[in-house]
Amino acid sequence: MKRTIALVAVLTNSAISSLVAVKVLSGASFSEVIYGGAIFGNIFIRADALSAWFVLLTNFTAITGILYGRQYLKHYPENKPLMSLHFASYIINHAALTGLFFIQHSLAFLCSWEMMALSAFIMVIYEHGKMETLKAGINYLIQSHISIILLTLGFLWVYTKTGSFDFRDISAYCLNSGNQASLLLFLVFFTGFAIKAGFVPFHTWLPYAHPAAPSHVSGLMSGVIIKSGIYGIMRMLLLMPDNKMAIGYIILGVSLISGVYGVMLAIVQHNLKRLLAYHSIENIGIIGIGIGIGTLGAGLHNDFMTFAGYAGALLHTLNHSLFKSLLFFTSGNVYLATHSLMIDRMGGLGRKMPRTAALFLVAALAICGLPPFNGFISEFLIYSGLFDAISSNQSALVFAISVFSLALIGGLALLCFTKAFGIIFLGNPRHSFHEIREDKSVLFPNYLIAGVIILIGLFPRLFLSVLTTPVSLYGNAGSILPDSQIMQIMQHVSLASWGLILMIIVVYRLRKWIQKHRVIATGPTWGCGYETDSPKLQYTASSFVKPYVKIIKPVIDIQDSGDEINDIVPNAVHSESHFHDRLEMKLIDGPTKALRGFLGRFKFLQNGRVQFYVLYGVVFIGISITIPLVIDALRTLVNIIKQL
Repeated sequence: MKRTIALVAVLTNSAISSLVAVKVLSGASFSEVIYGGAIFGNIFIRADALSAWFVLLTNFTAITGILYGRQYLKHYPENKPLMSLHFASYIINHAALTGLFFIQHSLAFLCSWEMMALSAFIMVIYEHGKMETLKAGINYLIQSHISIILLTLGFLWVYTKTGSFDFRDISAYCLNSGNQASLLLFLVFFTGFAIKAGFVPFHTWLPYAHPAAPSHVSGLMSGVIIKSGIYGIMRMLLLMPDNKMAIGYIILGVSLISGVYGVMLAIVQHNLKRLLAYHSIENIGIIGIGIGIGTLGAGLHNDFMTFAGYAGALLHTLNHSLFKSLLFFTSGNVYLATHSLMIDRMGGLGRKMPRTAALFLVAALAICGLPPFNGFISEFLIYSGLFDAISSNQSALVFAISVFSLALIGGLALLCFTKAFGIIFLGNPRHSFHEIREDKSVLFPNYLIAGVIILIGLFPRLFLSVLTTPVSLYGNAGSILPDSQIMQIMQHVSLASWGLILMIIVVYRLRKWIQKHRVIATGPTWGCGYETDSPKLQYTASSFVKPYVKIIKPVIDIQDSGDEINDIVPNAVHSESHFHDRLEMKLIDGPTKALRGFLGRFKFLQNGRVQFYVLYGVVFIGISITIPLVIDALRTLVNIIKQL
């Protein structure tokens, strides 16, 4: 019953908000004013094409998430009493997210942002009995509120200057203030939104929150909650028309670092969901590269570059919500079957879970940007914008570095998912689990997502046409799409994708026809001279990426422990390797340790004696009375001195 109510609520909210979004994308306008009392005043509800795009992708992920979560949580009977709270939080979170994209009133926006953060926190700590889950939830909550503090500062700044909470007055303030004030205001908002989005170095909550949350919540967080930060940045770019070049370079720089750093750390992870969390950071970087290219294109008055950048960013926002939620859902299938997320313990699951393996493979190929899947289309757009910038001789070195970084991100992502898919689903089992069964009841939303991933890859022109409206908000860029060269190129890309699929079918049928009349002998895999078929002879996840680890050792912190292998035929040894995020150690762990050390100096105050606590109270009251008297005495003294 609780699951059904949650599903009905999410479907109802999705139907209403999607109806508005589709009308707006079709060219209609939507604007309402709600009176919010003496404090809020008039609350402005407006929807433009940017709001509509984010609402539609949020609704799709929320629906597939609730469909998956309804079945997934059946495997947690011990948490049944928390089911009502969990689903209520899911409904509130979805409502808060869709509200964010419509509200253009600072106070109401912050309230909706807070509702989103708190409801997500409750969903993350669903398995609250685990200490690491609680730590991850608190970490997320603290960083969410740092984000809220920065956004509040930005909105208060505008309010003190304009006396208005309306988003439109942000534009009015920026037009009337200097470029420097406008740029500084943007940086305040950008930092607040970047924490939610997970840009480096504000990314440190993601690798903890995503693995701790149930899989459908991880899919929702990675798919759409972090996208609220992307929406905020793109909204501010609309409201702040100046400083395009400076803002574009800042976003591009931060995004390049995020993309490369995220995928570098993803490769060395042992926990599957933690690996996926770092890929969220990487893909936020790719989206940011698109935004940076679009912003620089606007600054350079290059319409093609603007369109390719913003369209690539918006399409990759949708694409990432699809393949990342599918990856988290399939990792949830693996967890339900094995009760583990440690990659090195798995192996050979493809034979026991063929549907999950196939769905994971589709999402993995999509996230690596390979045709004929959706990730290829959005990355192709961003590449097109970069190459156009290089050919225009406009900051060619910067854009050449960007092309190299994007290519590096793609290559490293391919290495990471080759490792993940190969170690988890191929080879022989490395650990003796209980009987593994694939729960087919959780697969339906997975098929829905996989279908849309393939649809975008095969019919990119359809989605590019829809993107014309939101991109048009950023100037004349949207008008170049009809009859443009990019649409013709996309037609060729679509035909090539169909040709690739046809070729695979033909090769498969040909191979089957050739083998039809052959006698196929089966036997054990050749074991390099060893007679025993041992899973120890297989690559582990660590050994698979060992050459890579040697190269990036100066960048990441690696701690090895265990026995050294010295003999040709060694006895049983045990060794472990742990990888740490250097930025997290410097920016979070270091200051936290220093603060803890400083506060530790005052431990003597908490000595457990009641008489001391009474004394503290008396001292506090004395200070409270004395300080105003001292201030008054100083004022009197200053006045006397002035009269001398």
